[in-house]
Amino acid sequence: MDHVYSVTQVNNYIKNMFVRDYVLARIYMKGEVSNCKYHSSGHIYFTLKDETGQMACVMFAGNRAGLTFELKEGQSIIVFGSISVYERDGKYQMYAKEIRLDGLGILYERFEQLKESLYKKGMFDAEHKKAIPQYPKTIGIVTAKTGAAIQDIINISTRRNPYVQLILYPAKVQGEGAAQTVVAGIKALEKLKVDTIIVGRGGGSIEDLWAFNEEIVAQAIYDCTIPIISAVGHETDTTIADYVSDLRAPTPSAAAELAVNDLSLLEGRLVDYHSALVSGLMDKIEVARAKAQQYQMRLGYLSPTYLVRQKRLHAIELEDKIKQRMQTILVQKKHRLALDAQRLKGLSPIDKLQSGFSYVADDDGNMINSVKKVKKGEPLTITVTDGVIKATVDGVKKSKLSEKKSVTTIDAITDADKMEG
Repeated sequence: MDHVYSVTQVNNYIKNMFVRDYVLARIYMKGEVSNCKYHSSGHIYFTLKDETGQMACVMFAGNRAGLTFELKEGQSIIVFGSISVYERDGKYQMYAKEIRLDGLGILYERFEQLKESLYKKGMFDAEHKKAIPQYPKTIGIVTAKTGAAIQDIINISTRRNPYVQLILYPAKVQGEGAAQTVVAGIKALEKLKVDTIIVGRGGGSIEDLWAFNEEIVAQAIYDCTIPIISAVGHETDTTIADYVSDLRAPTPSAAAELAVNDLSLLEGRLVDYHSALVSGLMDKIEVARAKAQQYQMRLGYLSPTYLVRQKRLHAIELEDKIKQRMQTILVQKKHRLALDAQRLKGLSPIDKLQSGFSYVADDDGNMINSVKKVKKGEPLTITVTDGVIKATVDGVKKSKLSEKKSVTTIDAITDADKMEG
């Protein structure tokens, strides 16, 4: 046993054999993905298998830049790379540098690449989306002249609003040359200046729908000046046309509902608008009427006729007050006059005479109110109520009591005058 080798030596020898093999250094291998794991380091570990065999594969983080999709279980892929030995475990594996989808996967890859390219160009941006007319008169349709799509659009549109005109551009929506006819239909309807364009077809496989994933169709939709609704396939189908269009409908029937406003709903809204308009006008009329009444009242307050009437009423009120005041003063004066008359009556000579008193005077008419003013033998004139008596003084007799009483009476009259004054 002169030549005994270690495990490492043998693994190195086998690895060198793989490295020197040109075919294994640059090889494409096709298979199905299994046991796929994304490591935190960024490496991807998976198994590539077919009906009878399998091989471990790894794609290092540095090679993932060219991978445009996510590896999933069951995908059919084509891996480009080299096959070598992992010396530690003594196992050979595929070191992937590029990974592509096989068959349908190639279409999906093209789809993702075009989607990414158009996205970077800004063709999906919301700022480029045009509003769909709410009440269109003409709607252009780019689809096959036979099939469920056009029938669904006609039925829905007629039911919602039979007055909307539909213009069909019969396009080829599947197979070779389909994309070109779709583009031609968009441009033709744009020249007719329809209000809205519906572009679409019924459901199908990705190959059937591929015409709507072509860049020329996306560019035609983007450049069109008329709003476009995309209605390709079923609700779960998504195409490039859906991203570029101004509005995406899940089905052709839904596109017709989005494009054509329901006439019955419109009529109902018109009735509501009419009621709201009438109600609003009535409210405004009531407000205006109230303001007019206020202005009329204010104008009435400021009019010359009203001012004259108010002045006249004020004058009447003042006249009534003056009359009441004059009446009050007259009553007071009458009362005062009655008091004064009563006092004068008490001082009236005639009343004195009627009470039994008389007025005595000498020949010169001087009043005799004292015995000192007469002498015996002097003539006197005595005035009574019904005439004059001529008399001569026979004698004079003084009386102290009479003098005292006379003084007292005069004092009493003086005090009464003071109280009356």
